Amino acid sequence: VERSVKNSRTSFRNAAKKINKYRYLTTFFLLSSGNIIGSGIFISPKGVLEHSGSVGLALVVWVLGGCIAALGSLCYAELGVTIPKSGGDYSYVTEIFGGLMGFLLLWSAVLIMYPTTLAVIALTFSSYVLQPVFPNCVPPYMATRMLSATCLLLLTWVNCSSVRMATRIQDVFTVGKLMALGLIIVVGLVQICNGNYEALTPQVAFSMDRTPTVGQIALAFLQASFAFSGWNFLNYVTEEVVEPRRNLPLAIYISIPLVTFVYTLTNIAYFSSMSPEELLSSNAVAVTFGEKLLGMFSVIMPISVALSTFGGINGYLFTSSRLCFSGAREGHLPSLLAMIHYKYCTPIPALLVCCAATIVILCIGETHNLINYVSFINYLSYGVTIAGLLYYRWKKPNLYRPIKVNLLVPVCYLMFWALLLGFSLYSEPVVCGVGLVIMLTGVPVYFLGVHWKEKPKCIYTFIGAAKENETSPYFTACSHEPFAQKASKS
Repeated sequence: VERSVKNSRTSFRNAAKKINKYRYLTTFFLLSSGNIIGSGIFISPKGVLEHSGSVGLALVVWVLGGCIAALGSLCYAELGVTIPKSGGDYSYVTEIFGGLMGFLLLWSAVLIMYPTTLAVIALTFSSYVLQPVFPNCVPPYMATRMLSATCLLLLTWVNCSSVRMATRIQDVFTVGKLMALGLIIVVGLVQICNGNYEALTPQVAFSMDRTPTVGQIALAFLQASFAFSGWNFLNYVTEEVVEPRRNLPLAIYISIPLVTFVYTLTNIAYFSSMSPEELLSSNAVAVTFGEKLLGMFSVIMPISVALSTFGGINGYLFTSSRLCFSGAREGHLPSLLAMIHYKYCTPIPALLVCCAATIVILCIGETHNLINYVSFINYLSYGVTIAGLLYYRWKKPNLYRPIKVNLLVPVCYLMFWALLLGFSLYSEPVVCGVGLVIMLTGVPVYFLGVHWKEKPKCIYTFIGAAKENETSPYFTACSHEPFAQKASKS
């Protein structure tokens, strides 16, 4: 039985080679920018303004947030071509620091980061879809949850059915969301050209009723970081990218500056037509913006936001399922999650687990609290991964690195990272502490489930019985030659 388990794990390590690959730089760029631009730009402006205390400081936070994301993405580009494995942070930390650290990142991602992010995006989707139906009040709790779950189930089915269909949806909805943001920006620029920019003048923009503390500014950065989350998306599917050494950095170099530029102009457009008080009191910022400026065409805004968040859900489902897939290949998650459909070449078990976890989070969380949870854990994982880059350079200085960033890039990122997490923990000890506790609960799970090799014989008997069912005509660990030929043709 032990030999069969080891042999099956070996076949799992070859599984990613059999999944359909993306072939065009435009697809990589659209996947990357499409995964970043989601619900964040439509809900985070309120949190950023609330914590920063002024319009001017809020805009500074948005620009610096993009710069920090750019520094992080450059570090991830080096890691992505040096350790060319799918799984992103998890694969890199496992390779550099060993199984326990990698498992803790995987544990927090599976339990917190991806289900919570998906829940926030899905709730934003349903809120904007239902807002025109309930124009004078917040949409009902059950209605938003039911619509969010329906959207999740639909996109899970799409991702289970076809990789190509999922990426085409991402392409179409990325273009759609850029057009929606383009409409906001154009209308805002028209407002500025007409002289409606009083809130953006330095005297007004940096005036504030209260001086924000350093901790509040840190929380503003956490809110903005949620809007930029997803900049490391392509690192999770490196093995599905053709010529990653060329296309991975190119997609990053194009997408991050574009997203930062779009986000900054979008916030300028918001402030050109809405006072800070109006923005803070709005349940749906883009809807309020449309009602003020678009008149009878204001319905365009909730539709546009719904399209944007729909694409965001699709992108995060795609990413999170590949993370579960990578974890199962390494033996850190049940081997069932490393299986893909024999015909469709999609990791259906991993997709179903991600969908189920997200639906659970939908029922227990409130949007802004969820953002603080996920942003703190996200930044924690980013910092550990980039610290691993420095350690890896010291540990293996002669290793060939197709991309090698200047040492100041990871150092600057880690300095900002330490300050941000320290002040965030000081300002919101409960929210950040809960995230840390959930992450640390993975320690006993790792030692019992992964590190403990000499388990009772009955456990190995159970595992062996489960392995016998992996010869299903529908699911495979990709060890069959006909499947390899089929996947290579596609």
